[in-house]
Amino acid sequence: MSRLDYFWKRLVRMDWKAMWNTTGLLKKRSGKGRIWLMKDMLHCAVKYNAGYVDYKIAQMYRLNEEQRKTVITRGISNEIVRRMNPKEYWHTFDDKTEFNTVFSRWIPRKWLRIDEKTDPEALFELCRRNEALIGKPLEGSSGVGIQKYTADRWSDGPERFLETLKADGIGILEEIVRQHPALDALCPTSVNTCRIATLLGDKKQGIVYAFLRIGNGKVMDNVDCGGMAARIDLDTGKIMTVGADKQGNTFLKHPMTNTSIVGFQIPFWEEAKAMCMEASGVIPQMGFIAWDVAITPEGPTFIEGNSFPSHAIPQFAAHYPDGIGILPEFEKFIDL
Repeated sequence: MSRLDYFWKRLVRMDWKAMWNTTGLLKKRSGKGRIWLMKDMLHCAVKYNAGYVDYKIAQMYRLNEEQRKTVITRGISNEIVRRMNPKEYWHTFDDKTEFNTVFSRWIPRKWLRIDEKTDPEALFELCRRNEALIGKPLEGSSGVGIQKYTADRWSDGPERFLETLKADGIGILEEIVRQHPALDALCPTSVNTCRIATLLGDKKQGIVYAFLRIGNGKVMDNVDCGGMAARIDLDTGKIMTVGADKQGNTFLKHPMTNTSIVGFQIPFWEEAKAMCMEASGVIPQMGFIAWDVAITPEGPTFIEGNSFPSHAIPQFAAHYPDGIGILPEFEKFIDL
């Protein structure tokens, strides 16, 4: 799809009310007029495939044309996924039970698929050995539909609990991952996961970026659920930027625990990188995967793999204070 075709497709589907509200927010932040912002948004949409959310998150109003060329916008991200990940292989990553089965070597936790064939006795066995469990829709992203269930929810028996799970749209029930004490000290309310993206490019193969996703009071660390993200130095495993959320707020220290974010050392970093690279070879046809990795006291484990990696986290403006975005990192792996 050409940039112009993509632009017209997005224009037809535009949420004009949300765009108008966004220009109002950016008018306050940037000091620029609303008409100027809308014209500049249109310019960035045509030239860089940037939607108004891209424009806001990357703070494109403060960037010159050379800097704007380095931002991974939605249109560019979609094109990379289209080139690298054939749709016929997405199902392994989109179905959480299939993912857990294929990548079971790196997933020691117990889990159970929830559907019409679920055995109540198997559900009872999973419940009786845990005080709490995590339920997720079989497919989906951004933390939508994920719920935490405590023992009181299955006190009326597995049959009644199974009915509850089905009514809640749960497709998989899993043991809760116990994270490393260092990450617990950073934010104890959620499992704070590393988003590690592998890219099997024509120029080279490896890890193109990594971020730590950090919760902020909720059970999820996802930025769409109020969490934040900070960029990880690939060589050292240390956090190299402030934490930032989708609203543009930045954090030197975690607001709940006062733990410093910049300089935080990810435990088992080398093991986490090695796990992602080895796993990337299981289905090599999928050349661009964003792996969500939890770090436990025993080492790294997968939460899930993303066949259509979100481009939001890798373009937060706070992670690129010099205005140079992440696209140059992609260009080390593939031609853009």
